[in-house]
Amino acid sequence: MTKKIILDCDPGHDDAVAIMLAASSKEIDILGITCVGGNSGLNNTVNNALKVCTLIERTDIKVYSGANKPIHYELFTAEYVHGKTGLDKKGDPIIIDTNYKPQEKHAVDFIVETCKSSTEQIYLCPTGPLTNIALSLKKDPSIKENIKEIVFMGGAAMCLGNTTPSAEFNIYVDPHAANIVLESGIPLTMMGLDVTHQVNVNSKIIKSMNENKNKSSKFFGELMEFYTIFHKELYETEETPLHDPCVIAYLLDPSIFSGKEVNVTVEENSELTRGETVVDWLGVTKRPVNCFVMNEANDEKFFQLLKAKLSLFSSGKYLEGFDIFFEKFLKKNFTILSSIE
Repeated sequence: MTKKIILDCDPGHDDAVAIMLAASSKEIDILGITCVGGNSGLNNTVNNALKVCTLIERTDIKVYSGANKPIHYELFTAEYVHGKTGLDKKGDPIIIDTNYKPQEKHAVDFIVETCKSSTEQIYLCPTGPLTNIALSLKKDPSIKENIKEIVFMGGAAMCLGNTTPSAEFNIYVDPHAANIVLESGIPLTMMGLDVTHQVNVNSKIIKSMNENKNKSSKFFGELMEFYTIFHKELYETEETPLHDPCVIAYLLDPSIFSGKEVNVTVEENSELTRGETVVDWLGVTKRPVNCFVMNEANDEKFFQLLKAKLSLFSSGKYLEGFDIFFEKFLKKNFTILSSIE
């Protein structure tokens, strides 16, 4: 059964790969991409979402601009990882179709209205700071009833942070939003650094992807060549964690990951530990469980899935995800023609 999702992101190199993975999959129907300030400022993250969809010829996917800053803090960005544009890469620049623009509706309004009107429950898939999701829940708490699950990339259960010694970037940027989501009562799955650091890109993976010999796989290689620079310096290794696609991979094949249901809360204000995800793995606090936290990943299965999906983008003309768009087009126009008759 097709899973209807809203992909909430801050592209970002790994967000770009998450978009490609979702857009190539018949199992997923992307209702919209909502953008948030995070890896880069909001204007950049919106433009980057448009760039990725342009490159993979999925301009049928609507892109929405959301929160430009966290609920209480000023925006902290990661240009030191993703470059000035938030999606710096080697190779030719991506030219956005002049007719392909972000929607006028705010991302929060889109999330609320889509959740309320959908005839099926929706998966929310945040791969950036959780600001848009938290603001949507605050604006209309009733949308909880139509959210199947929130699968988010963020946090660290039993490993070090990547932004401070104790905090992962997405949660650090907006810890207040994270707590709103964690306290929502909605089924939650956390794809934190514990699993994303088990799914690492290296030169062998990039070479393997290039064997697809298509535009999206070449794009993947160009992105990774830039993305790996920071991680090589920080971790002193040739391997780079591929965080955000883990969210989509979980929807496509949950068997890639394993973990357990625990209580998670976030430190909001401490100068030392702001953004730390306090994960009660052993249940010592006796607080009720509120989140399924993944801590194991099968990297071989993950990259087999990613390579297979990226191979579905042919030379750019046909792709599996386009079938969904074409089906929607036929249904819409058939309805119009039927009403005329």
